[in-house]
Amino acid sequence: MPKLFNIGRYVVYFWSNENDEPVHVHIAIGNPVPNATKVWLTKSGGCVVINNRGRIPQSDLAELQELIRGNHALICDKWKEYFYVDKISFYC
Repeated sequence: MPKLFNIGRYVVYFWSNENDEPVHVHIAIGNPVPNATKVWLTKSGGCVVINNRGRIPQSDLAELQELIRGNHALICDKWKEYFYVDKISFYC
């Protein structure tokens, strides 16, 4: 699983074999895990928490979303590179 960022105790990453879904990231404490918090990116540069299976406290999650929004273009570029796609789809 390619890691995109480490922020404090959190890791933001892609999970393999999910390129058929809209562009998104997973967030976990420590190391990547299969059932982590999932955040989908939007076409307008935002992001939406789809699930919080990682049970990240809301205050931390808000900060992480801010980081994801601030790195929207980088995440999209990395998605294309990692999944070998030219176009990506967004949540909305």
